Amino acid sequence: MLDNETKEQLQQYLALLESEIVFSASLDESDDSKKVEDFLTEVAEMDAKISIEAKKLKRTPSFEINKQGAESSGIIFAGLPMGHEFTSFILALLQVGGRAPKIEDNMIQQIKSIDRTLTFETYVSLTCHNCPDVVQALNIMSVINPKISHTMIEGGMYQAEIDEKQVMAVPTVFLNDEEFDSGRMTIEQIVEKVSGPMSADEFADKETFDVLVIGGGPAGASSAIYAARKGIKTGMVVETFGGQVLETLGIENVIGTPYVEGPQLMRQVEEHVKQYDVDIMKGQRAKSIQKNDLIEVELENGAQLKAKTAILSTGARWRAINVPGEKEFKNKGIAYCPHCDGPLFKDKEVVVVGGGNSGIEAAIDLAGLAKHIYVLEFLPELKADQVLQKKLYSLSNVTVITNAATKEITGSSHVEALTYTDRLTNEEHTLNVEGVFILIGLMPNTEWLSDTVALSDRGEILTDKHGATNVEGIFAAGDCTDSAYKQIIISMGAGATAALGAFDYLIRQT
Repeated sequence: MLDNETKEQLQQYLALLESEIVFSASLDESDDSKKVEDFLTEVAEMDAKISIEAKKLKRTPSFEINKQGAESSGIIFAGLPMGHEFTSFILALLQVGGRAPKIEDNMIQQIKSIDRTLTFETYVSLTCHNCPDVVQALNIMSVINPKISHTMIEGGMYQAEIDEKQVMAVPTVFLNDEEFDSGRMTIEQIVEKVSGPMSADEFADKETFDVLVIGGGPAGASSAIYAARKGIKTGMVVETFGGQVLETLGIENVIGTPYVEGPQLMRQVEEHVKQYDVDIMKGQRAKSIQKNDLIEVELENGAQLKAKTAILSTGARWRAINVPGEKEFKNKGIAYCPHCDGPLFKDKEVVVVGGGNSGIEAAIDLAGLAKHIYVLEFLPELKADQVLQKKLYSLSNVTVITNAATKEITGSSHVEALTYTDRLTNEEHTLNVEGVFILIGLMPNTEWLSDTVALSDRGEILTDKHGATNVEGIFAAGDCTDSAYKQIIISMGAGATAALGAFDYLIRQT
């Protein structure tokens, strides 16, 4: 089941096990149980510290990872933890075995302080690159606090549950049998939702920063690194470290790195930032910013931070089409990530709204899974690169509809149809579909800045060649600005420019 390369990598990790591990497996005579049994046997045979025992669990097939002779870890895998979840399996092995998870001490204390039983279940697909972040976060919480347990449920093996619970986006998390949330979540966000946000009082002792970076994507991380290397006091306000790059599966244009996946790249970037003295305030969102004697930033939890300079790097998000049904059916048939949610629409009819590169790449990916794909483009012709269009038109289960204005998305408990208007004839047409993937570009996360810095008519922050805004001491970088091209490598360069611009500004003030 495991290829030689995977076995070699796994062997290196197994050598780090600090305790004996037992796989407590719930199996029967089914083909799926046989697959899980073969997987566990293959892993156990690789290290004498691992054994297998029978145990009746809620789902069959499934297995729990426990330390030999200890109480239940609460970490269960229902299905095969392969694909993107193989890393979740390895980390669970090591953490149950005694290796401390790599999270901040204050977060560990927050998790330990949770004093109620929390039973999490997460539905995943093995092609989802956002799912492991959620699975690993909940596994860590289970290791730290015995009142918390977590089961990863592989949707392909438990399709009946997926259909019964109408799970139409992954990851979808249930807590104590009630839907908790869906989509990418950090451990900070999960803990905040369970136990409440950090108090503003916890920020009261923060000293004035020389540079305060707002945003944790490529631009923000680059800004923080360049600022910290100058030896000045640097802070970061980060809602989710990684930003939009976490939604990107394959990246092939970061110079010197022929291929890397978005989550992997941003994990490496975060580790790079942590090599410097940067105060990273995760799970926090800025509410307002104003320039007085110092720059004052208010967070949504009410905390006030002060800085001599600030760098805005809040990035962008998927643009909405703003039609009836879009909000109502989000994660109930409406999706934005074909890699994550595509497998949930196997043999179903779906619509892709958007004829640019993102939309056409999504349609090509989905064509291998879905029964039929309709591509809707508002303009008279597709905007995607010709090489992508050529591939698209070679697919027999794709229909391209141009001059199409999406009017409404309808259904009962999930998406059942999409209605669009032909812009040439004004006729309305309805497509009976179960999924709608919306990929019409990005919009900057700058709504909170409308009364502070100058914005373009597209809501982008206007900057000069030093990354400076029209407000003295406030700089900006990345996809939230009016940069001509939105690329990871350009955002990183812009972050460096803004940090250097902020440093030069500080020098001139002394």
